[in-house]
Amino acid sequence: MPKFAANLTMLYTDGPFVERFARAQASGFRFVEYLFPYEHDISVLANELVKRNLTQVLFNLPAGNWGAGDRGVAVFPDRIAEFRQGVARAIEVAQLFKVNQLNCLVGKRDEKIPLADQRRVMIENLRYAASELGKHDIRLVIEMLNPYDMPGFMIASPREAFAIQDEAASPNLKIQYDVYHAQRNEGELANTFQKNLARIGHVQIADNPGRHQPGTGEINYRFLFDWMDKVGYTGYVGLEYIPEGTTEQSLGWIGEYGYKL
Repeated sequence: MPKFAANLTMLYTDGPFVERFARAQASGFRFVEYLFPYEHDISVLANELVKRNLTQVLFNLPAGNWGAGDRGVAVFPDRIAEFRQGVARAIEVAQLFKVNQLNCLVGKRDEKIPLADQRRVMIENLRYAASELGKHDIRLVIEMLNPYDMPGFMIASPREAFAIQDEAASPNLKIQYDVYHAQRNEGELANTFQKNLARIGHVQIADNPGRHQPGTGEINYRFLFDWMDKVGYTGYVGLEYIPEGTTEQSLGWIGEYGYKL
């Protein structure tokens, strides 16, 4: 059975961030994830995890100035020091939260920089981050963001993500397979997942179109969850969707599909 994790960046957004831990617990979740902890009081978040008996399974490395449009800094030759400082900061927080997996949003294409230079720096930075995280038994994952939602992102499809994983050639680098982004850009979900099972470290989901909960769009999640079990996926499945209605109302599909939190 899938181990569902509430993505607190996307769910329970009608309330303050810190209150979302309690609401996730009340919904029955045992696992949570979210984009970034850095803008919050880290000690407060750590306390919420303990108080609510929640396990955090993932967050992202620092990704630059999000409000200014940054979606990661790993692809910029002039921001290598910033990237490495972010890796060190993420390790500190991960150790406090007891998180053993971190995601790297690599960043967007800059037409003023040769593509070969951006790709070279990205590979070097991923190797560095995977090595540093590995020293603390923390795994690094990377994800793709489809070009319709995130034009210019340097990893746009599962195919590209796996190619980068091959080039980096680090045993501590896995893929975060986001089903929503994969469907929008490439499709072929079940076969891709089975073929690359050993290379996938984390899964996130939303339906398409609309990026809402399973059952609102074209993706056959009843089949896909059974398929993940069949091929032997034992990792977490992050619910990174925009709820139709309240988050609590959006969770009905879990029981309808025969699962429980």
